[in-house]
Amino acid sequence: MSGVGIAFLSIAAMLVLIYSGMHVAIALILLSFCGVWILRGNFDIASNMLVLAFKDSISDYLFGVVPLFVLMGLLVAVAGIGRDTFEVAAQVFRRVLGGLGIATVAANAVFAAITGISIASAAVFTKVAVPEMIRHGYTARFAVGVVAGSSVLGMLIPPSLLFILYGVLTEQSVGSLFIAGVIPGVLLSLIYCAGIFAMGRWWPSFIGGRKADSYDTANDMSLGEMANKLAPIVILVALVLGGIYGGFFTPTEAGAAGALGALLISLAKRRLTWASFWQVLVQTGHTTSSICFLIVGASLYSRMLAMSGMPGWLGSWVVDSGMGVTGIIIALMVVIILLGTILDSASIMLLTLPIAIPILTGMQVDLVWLGVLVVLAVEIGLLTPPFGIAVFVVKATLGPDCQVTLNDIFAGAFPFAVMMFLVLLLVFLFPWLATALI
Repeated sequence: MSGVGIAFLSIAAMLVLIYSGMHVAIALILLSFCGVWILRGNFDIASNMLVLAFKDSISDYLFGVVPLFVLMGLLVAVAGIGRDTFEVAAQVFRRVLGGLGIATVAANAVFAAITGISIASAAVFTKVAVPEMIRHGYTARFAVGVVAGSSVLGMLIPPSLLFILYGVLTEQSVGSLFIAGVIPGVLLSLIYCAGIFAMGRWWPSFIGGRKADSYDTANDMSLGEMANKLAPIVILVALVLGGIYGGFFTPTEAGAAGALGALLISLAKRRLTWASFWQVLVQTGHTTSSICFLIVGASLYSRMLAMSGMPGWLGSWVVDSGMGVTGIIIALMVVIILLGTILDSASIMLLTLPIAIPILTGMQVDLVWLGVLVVLAVEIGLLTPPFGIAVFVVKATLGPDCQVTLNDIFAGAFPFAVMMFLVLLLVFLFPWLATALI
């Protein structure tokens, strides 16, 4: 069998293994090892490549940013900054029908600018926003849907772990990717808010909620109290994003500064105990090791594909087919969105990019613009059944006694998945939305 045939056989075998329940990283490593063994007919070569992949793929200084941003996000959650942001936003938008939904989006957008983790956003705002919205008469379906939908802002508004992963896989500047995500992230937030306002006006049965004049204003915060709640957020955003965009920090250094800032803020607020700090450290280790294990598997698999000659063959086939750059990118987006129904975000990128990037690089595609498209397409998968991880996080956070079903959360999140697809289409048609600030 030819090298290209072995590569295609490995892709088919991977889909079978993943559907049967094998972890993506294990499937990548196993098939890569077997593929190299078959291609070279030498067990020692396959073993040596496996060792090199584990040694080289995560030894880059840039990978230090992963545990640092994860640590910062978890410390921010412990410090209660998400709750503080929601309370301020809820007061600002309390006079608007659907205002608590808009407040959830606004708070999630701000929270995203200091965490970069969609799962953390989904967990925090499920606890904070859902009970408050239900208490004010919003439907449970809308309450959980807006939390699941707006949680994906954590991977688009910088800093973002997916942008870091994309930058590593494609050898693009993480700082440039962060900047490219600003306008699409803000645009998505505004479209979410406009969509909620429109649903409140023309589809009130979906949203529910009280009339604007029925809120009790006795407990309204003063401007000083609001400023006090928002001050830690402003400090962290200025420290992390200001440091990166101002050229004072590399992304890794910004992650370290942000983690230290989040630690000091959580201590100053007296919300960090030894028990919660240990839990944060353990969860940081679990998340980081999971991401690094996936990266090792992807590195090994991309080396096997390169050895098989598949990228070159596929590139020639695409050029000869006359599909063109537009057709290839559309096909890639469709594949990513479909994979989003069964896989998590990182796994989708690790499976598709090693195959697609060599082809698109040869066609002079702007890989920073492509990165925004990829992240948007991947994030749509967080809201789509049967494996919408943001939906499962919301359900798990609600607890087993909650009457809200997975179907309710998927149905509530569906309008937000449609709005995200609209933003994907806009960025595809108008690339300057991603590249204007670079």
